Amino acid sequence: MKRKLQEVDAGEKPASSPSSSSAIGTSMNTTDIVLQTSSPKLSQKQDYIFHGGDSFKLNPKISLLFWVPFFKNLVCEGRRHVRPYYFEFISHVNKRWTGKTIVDLFADEFKGRPRDYYVGAVKCGRIKVDGETVPVSYIVRSSQKITHFVHRHEPPVMTDDVQILVNEPDVVTVCKPASIPVHPCGQYRKNTVVGILDAEHDLGPLFPIHRLDRLVSGLLIIARTAAKADFFRKQIEGGMVKKRYIAKVIGVFPEDEKVVDANINYNGSEGRSTAEDANSSGGDKKVKGKPACTKFTRIGTNGTHSLVLCEPVTGRTHQIRVHLQYTGHPIANDPLYLNHDVDNLETKIAKRIDADERKMASPNDYVYSSDDFSIDPMCTNCPKLIPQGYEEHDEALWLHCVRYSGTGWEYECPYPSWASL
Repeated sequence: MKRKLQEVDAGEKPASSPSSSSAIGTSMNTTDIVLQTSSPKLSQKQDYIFHGGDSFKLNPKISLLFWVPFFKNLVCEGRRHVRPYYFEFISHVNKRWTGKTIVDLFADEFKGRPRDYYVGAVKCGRIKVDGETVPVSYIVRSSQKITHFVHRHEPPVMTDDVQILVNEPDVVTVCKPASIPVHPCGQYRKNTVVGILDAEHDLGPLFPIHRLDRLVSGLLIIARTAAKADFFRKQIEGGMVKKRYIAKVIGVFPEDEKVVDANINYNGSEGRSTAEDANSSGGDKKVKGKPACTKFTRIGTNGTHSLVLCEPVTGRTHQIRVHLQYTGHPIANDPLYLNHDVDNLETKIAKRIDADERKMASPNDYVYSSDDFSIDPMCTNCPKLIPQGYEEHDEALWLHCVRYSGTGWEYECPYPSWASL
């Protein structure tokens, strides 16, 4: 997997009442942009554009019979896109920014767009300071409010439905598909579980009580009231909640129950974690990271892969994934944590397909009409639908949340199609 997203709007916060889904830009000046009436809804059905999937290409040097078991996993899924929309980000000048010109600030801190764009955005009022249009030479002062009015393009996600499992007055549980973030974060806002539930089922406001990594699928519990969210939060913080996941890993996992007690050290710049034995410190050596513990139990194996029940005791970033790597049995299609020394033929083939032969429809393959979305002449992404620099084809990670339980409650999710041997 290759992920290279634009470094746009990092550190900027959305305005409290952002513009609703779509709008028409007829010139570079914000006063000429016609906006829809602001809506309390995060998303609406018409905000989305769907493109069908495409199939992968076979390697003619490998027997067709070899590929038969992999067909259901190697067909590229369709994509759910969001129609670009106008959105206002808000930042406040911090100590590092103080004393810079408004253009230098944006060019230095938000490198996803060229300097010329920021010059034009300041001149036409898309970037303002304390609500006022300023000259490009304006020097910002501490705590001033800066707004940036953008034509926002979101990355696509796979088109799998967000299936509702339980719909109660104060709780809704869903089966979260892989590739869709739980809630607005980074470049994602409408293309999230919360956004899709709002658009397709008119559910909101919603309070997710736990999160799943974007590429992880399975059970997601969402409170429908702040009081119910607080109820779940207290049980989670009190260590009263038990969590179960299943994973499909490389090799023959040990038959006996295995408990991994290894610290997790997350590197934000690399976007990955490492594990270190909590008992390995000696002398002046200090174990890095935060304490983490996961219990693993083998469900079954076919000699090539194993299905493993994973029960995390703590909740660190990528905990299950990195603890499985630590055991020598990483998740079989994990792009981050597959060991370099894995020599299994099936794994090599799958990795090569993921890198070279799985064809995802590229933004250049799409033919747009004026009905798809309106082109903003100042936008650095238009006329493409996908954000500039986005080069990723998502694969459903073979890690799935199947059950959460606490005092007086329990919720479950069906197993995915890959959970067989």
